[in-house]
Amino acid sequence: MASFKSTKIPIYPKLGEKVTPDTLYWKNYKAPVQIKEFGAVTSIDFSSLAPHNYAVTASTRIHIYGPFSTEPVKTFTRFKDTAYSGKFRSDGQLLVAGCEDSVVRLFDVSGKVALRVFKGHTKGVHVTDFTSDCYHILTGSDDYTCRLWDIPNSTELTSYKEHTDYIRCGTTSKLNRDIFITGSYDHTLRVFDARVEKSVMTMDHSQPVESVLLYPSEGLLVSAGGRYVKVWDLLKGGQPLVSLKNHHKTVTCLSLSSNGQRLLSASLDRHVKIYNTTNYKVVHNFDYAASILSLALAPDDESIVVGMTNGVLSIKHRKSPEEKREMVGKQRMQPVYRIFVKGRNYVPKKDDFLVSKPVKSHLAKYDKQLKKFNISKALDTALESWRRNRKPEITVAVMKELDRRGTLKNALAGRDEQNLSQLLNFLIGNVVDPRFTPVLVTATEMILDIYQAVVGQSSVVDRQLVRLQELVEREVDYQQDLLEVLGMLDTLFATSLPRKEVPCPGSSRSVPLPIRAPPPPRHIRFQSY
Repeated sequence: MASFKSTKIPIYPKLGEKVTPDTLYWKNYKAPVQIKEFGAVTSIDFSSLAPHNYAVTASTRIHIYGPFSTEPVKTFTRFKDTAYSGKFRSDGQLLVAGCEDSVVRLFDVSGKVALRVFKGHTKGVHVTDFTSDCYHILTGSDDYTCRLWDIPNSTELTSYKEHTDYIRCGTTSKLNRDIFITGSYDHTLRVFDARVEKSVMTMDHSQPVESVLLYPSEGLLVSAGGRYVKVWDLLKGGQPLVSLKNHHKTVTCLSLSSNGQRLLSASLDRHVKIYNTTNYKVVHNFDYAASILSLALAPDDESIVVGMTNGVLSIKHRKSPEEKREMVGKQRMQPVYRIFVKGRNYVPKKDDFLVSKPVKSHLAKYDKQLKKFNISKALDTALESWRRNRKPEITVAVMKELDRRGTLKNALAGRDEQNLSQLLNFLIGNVVDPRFTPVLVTATEMILDIYQAVVGQSSVVDRQLVRLQELVEREVDYQQDLLEVLGMLDTLFATSLPRKEVPCPGSSRSVPLPIRAPPPPRHIRFQSY
């Protein structure tokens, strides 16, 4: 007796994401190293000098970590309340930070005690930064003011109170010591010049602004607030260029790759999106376990450091060339047992007998039902929710096998309203898929023939039939339009290319080759009920 042959499931190419240079570049990082901080990580800043340590602001402390250390190499704890915005100076020698107690503190990286204390704000200071000349500090506070301070004299140089809500982000120009930009919860971005008594440019973000970023050329400004990331052209008076809405929750921080060609945005939706700065399309995406508050890239993109609301600091280091080679070596097939026993170069002899184990075949549930000739149960098994949603090719393969046996019509018949509705849902979702259309069109015609007499007795089934009809008619219209386009292209090609002639045997004349028209699409005939 011949053994039962299981249903052959065709393998279709996966429609996954394309492997692009960006995919290879941004996936070339090791598994993340996670460090637990004392509170939510609100700020991360890398030093511009080697070895590129980075300052992590969380709770009432600022930790400084080495590029590969999991323990802080330095800690500043002289804060009476929550610390904010720990930033390195460009020479890496000084660090400034704000605090909820409204005091701004300046530290020497090699010391512990604050070198300078700047008092003048009346509420928490969330924004600090050094100007390009290294002698002044910018601060922004919840008292709606932004101020410039002189480091040598510990005095306030100027103060601006143009915002009408909390100032939660800001940055200074690296090309001009007098230019700085602030973003506020009053939805505005303001560009200030220290030589002028008021702001020189104002832009409306339409959402509370959480982060701002200047391009290296400083001709473009990026702002983040709400679900939007917006790009502004400062050379054209703050004209909006692009508005991106790729996050599901508030965007909290921005960063730029080392070459300035990729923009990164992080959000409370636990995602980091990477954009191409040429067309602002998303080229890669990182997922994290908790909402993200801060993000920073090391020079040359050697590390990606992310701070989250649950106090976890996640660090991803780039793989070195040696580690890449090791990974490739591990992926190779390991030697099997027979190689250790007989050697890699062993060849069977002519008189050897090969003893093989009998391979036991395990049949799927639908194959077991087909083996017992339970055709309706086999189709019901193939229509189980997880199978028809995740692997519709299995359901279609079972239908094709039933049609080959000539029993598909019997398997489709005798169904109640619930089972018929389930079957129609599957057809609606997959009948226009070119991989499944040849089989499902046959099944659709059989269903219409079987249940034609009971149409009108169930409003649910009637709605699904109408929807299926509209879907198929739309697909037929698409096919007809496509055929018209193909006909136009054939005409264009026929007029542009030299006509090929075939000599007729027994005659001196040549007969032009006829152009065969493509076959018409197969239609499903629906009657009006």
